Amino acid sequence: MKPPFIITVDGPAASGKGTIAHRLGALYDVPVLDSGLLYRAVGVLTRRAGKDLDSEQDAGAVALTLTAAMLDDPEFRTRGAGECASRVAVHPAVRLALRDLQLAFARTPGGAVLDGRDMGTVICPEAPAKLYVTASPEVRAQRRWKQLTAQGEAVSLPEILEDIAKRDARDGGRADSPMVAASDAVLLDTTQMTIEQATDAARRTVEAARARWETS
Repeated sequence: MKPPFIITVDGPAASGKGTIAHRLGALYDVPVLDSGLLYRAVGVLTRRAGKDLDSEQDAGAVALTLTAAMLDDPEFRTRGAGECASRVAVHPAVRLALRDLQLAFARTPGGAVLDGRDMGTVICPEAPAKLYVTASPEVRAQRRWKQLTAQGEAVSLPEILEDIAKRDARDGGRADSPMVAASDAVLLDTTQMTIEQATDAARRTVEAARARWETS
C-alpha cells in the first residue's frame, strides 16, 4: 500500500510557513501539525512549573507529559512563548519526547501537512513534497511585529529583529536536528511575495511533487 502523501513545510520564524502550511492543508483537506506549538507549550509549561528552561532534565520531563489536548492555551502564541520554545528545543530529550507524537501525526490516513524546522530532515525525510520557506530577517521581524501588536503586545520592531536573530542562531546552531533545508526541499523565499503569491508558489511545488508521487 502506498504511504500517505505528506507535505513538509520548514523554515525560520515569521517566514510565512505557518500560513502556507494551513492553506495547503485546507486545499488538500488534510490536517496540519504546527510542531512549533509543541515546543512553545513545553517551554511555557516548564517556566510555569518554576523549572529551568536550559535544563535538559527539567524540560524533558515536561515534554513527556504533553498531549494534544493541552495545546489550546493562548499564551503559547505569545512572543515569550517563542523564546521559551527556542531554548527548550535545543535539548535532545525534549526532541525525543515529542518525536513519537509528530510521527503519529504524519501517519494520518489520507496525508498531512507538517510545519516546523526539521520536518523534512528528521521527522519525515521520506515525504514526497518538501518546502523550505524563508524571508529576510527584516521582513520577518516586520511580520512578527504586526502580528504581536495586533494581539495587544507592546513590543518594538528592533526588539523583534533581535529576537529573530537570536532564534535563527539558536535553531540553526543546535547540535540535535538543526534548522536546515533538506537537500531535496524546494526553497521558497517569500521576502518580496504577498501571502497569496507565496501560497500559489507552494501549491505549484506540491502539485508537481504529487504528480511524481502518484506515478511512482
